Amino acid sequence: MNPELYVRRTLERRPVLLRGGRVIDPAAGRDTVADVLLVDGLVAAVGSGLGAPDGAVVHDVAGLVVAPGFIDLHVHLREPGGEHKETIATGARAAVAGGFTSICAMPNTQPPVDDPATVGFVRSEGLRARAARVYPVGCISVAQKGEQLAEIGEMVEAGAVAVTDDGRPVESAGLMRLALEYACSFGIPVADHCEDRSLSRGGSMNEGLVSSRLGLVGIPNAAEDVMIARDLMLAEHTQGRIHIQHVSTRFGVDLIRDAKLRGVRVTAEATPHHMTLTDAAADGYRTEAKVHPPLRSEHDREAVVAGFADGTLDVLATDHAPHHYDEKEQAFEDAPFGLVGLETAFGLVHTELVLKGAISLTTMIERMCSAPARAFNLPGGSLARGTPADVVVFDPAAEWVVDPAHFQSKSRNTPFAGRRLRGRVLLTLVAGELVWQQPRLEAGTA
Repeated sequence: MNPELYVRRTLERRPVLLRGGRVIDPAAGRDTVADVLLVDGLVAAVGSGLGAPDGAVVHDVAGLVVAPGFIDLHVHLREPGGEHKETIATGARAAVAGGFTSICAMPNTQPPVDDPATVGFVRSEGLRARAARVYPVGCISVAQKGEQLAEIGEMVEAGAVAVTDDGRPVESAGLMRLALEYACSFGIPVADHCEDRSLSRGGSMNEGLVSSRLGLVGIPNAAEDVMIARDLMLAEHTQGRIHIQHVSTRFGVDLIRDAKLRGVRVTAEATPHHMTLTDAAADGYRTEAKVHPPLRSEHDREAVVAGFADGTLDVLATDHAPHHYDEKEQAFEDAPFGLVGLETAFGLVHTELVLKGAISLTTMIERMCSAPARAFNLPGGSLARGTPADVVVFDPAAEWVVDPAHFQSKSRNTPFAGRRLRGRVLLTLVAGELVWQQPRLEAGTA
């Protein structure tokens, strides 16, 4: 995708100077106290003692961290068709509140995003929102039925940055092979929801002691593992680019690690909830902890964290999946899968992984900006001169309590309500435009 698609943001934009922050840019190997100057929607300079152009907006960010804006490759915005849960506009606002300047919209809407017209609709509504950049992802198959390949080339021309049937697996190995071959010719990855429904059908949580005690049908790890293994082999055979979504099992991590050693063109994502919760969170039939793939055992959680730390899982992705309150208030078996994650992801990962020593702050930022930019060939993910002025400023010491009533998202389905976190986004800028600000900072004018 071309940053010129967002050129209207930069018209008559005042320069912005972020003065005196700790600038962390993993793509450039930078971690130093510096100023960041944003002009005409682009990064103009990073260095010490930068002067502010006439009329510039100046933010004193001493003691705070300045980083490239976060990028989320896996977000459900529900529009078209599910606007009671979320819209493109509300999802884009939730994104910038969480520090995400770019998000990739999954295509399992009503109707599905399986043609260039619907891709164009998602893109245009994202532009209208004037918050996070919204990149459409198209379907692999027509109507996500897994029978006929969708119009991949035409969707890419309309603005799709990847294809996936997320929410449903591609059960036909032949169709997945075709998808990998076609997507490769257009230079995009195939994002892969790995699930063998002959093993998962009827299940509503992880198969284990908790599901047995609750009397619920479980979903075994094998339902995910066998499809990861199949699709890694197909990617190796076709030399296509595959992106494994929401990895939740120990063996899945091992399979991806081995594939990377063999040179398979694979990237993979870990979610905050699979790294911070286990199936015990669903005890008491707590539907807010019902997600897909399910929360697994502590053994699996530790493996996902280890894979995230060593780079086997390249990308942090939220799998933000909003649902209406009434839908989640059903019996556990009947409630939909999913939780909202855009506004809690940074705080959770910083609190539970960085502050506990599992990963460094630089690693977390790399997995949230430069790595996802590389995985889907997106602009951003860097503060290099001439790159889009997509920036996040956060306070790593700020403590706050998750209160869903204050979410920008339309939905409130989170298992983290009441959780005390450390680390909070204070400013988010997209193309040099301030699109989110916590009340802590006040700007001056040069």
